[in-house]
Amino acid sequence: MALTACRGGTGRDVAQEVTAPAPTSAQASSQNPDGTPKTGRYLAAEAAVARIGIYSRPGDGNPLLTLAHPNPIGAPLTFAVLSGRDGWLEVRLPVRPNGSTGWLRSSDVTLIRHSFRVEVRLAERVLTVFDGDDVIQAEPIGVGGQPTPTPSGEFYLYELVRSTDPNGPFGPYAFGLSGFCTTIDAINAGEGRLGLHGTNEPSSLGSSTTNGGIRLANAAIEQLARTVPLGTPVVIFA
Repeated sequence: MALTACRGGTGRDVAQEVTAPAPTSAQASSQNPDGTPKTGRYLAAEAAVARIGIYSRPGDGNPLLTLAHPNPIGAPLTFAVLSGRDGWLEVRLPVRPNGSTGWLRSSDVTLIRHSFRVEVRLAERVLTVFDGDDVIQAEPIGVGGQPTPTPSGEFYLYELVRSTDPNGPFGPYAFGLSGFCTTIDAINAGEGRLGLHGTNEPSSLGSSTTNGGIRLANAAIEQLARTVPLGTPVVIFA
């Protein structure tokens, strides 16, 4: 699957540049350095079966849709968990429209507990990473300008790919978020998944010049890729 304009700073198809799945949620240990379990406040759910049924409510007989694991680029199918009851989990979904949620069977996934969240403030052009209540990373960003502004809302880190050209327009890594650029149809017929990635134009940080995506300095996206698991909540403020 190619990275489309909402993921990029150039609006071009970069499938040849970002191709290989990178480390996934397994990179975030479920234990502290002393071996004791973490007590994170968030749950990510990674698929444990080849296809995940998504239901409108717990106990429904027929799914609204099914999603394949791994996902179309080969990354593990991952969700951010919102709530759960009686063997079911309510999760955010990586589908249109933005903000979609649904229910899946807890027996179909592996749960990963963690304490990370990401906040993006578009007006201030700043991305902040929290581990619990502690700020562990604060970075200047480039954001989308017209006609492809970066949408606000609640999302999560859905996929992570490693670039075959770390000096290219997407830097060494690109995260795909669960949401989409809401104006993608106005510019091309691509998927339009919202992206968070590095850049070969560090002078653009602090500006609104991207095609909907969020760009970071390459060192910053490398640190983020090493630190946070897939399924991490991302809140984008206008």
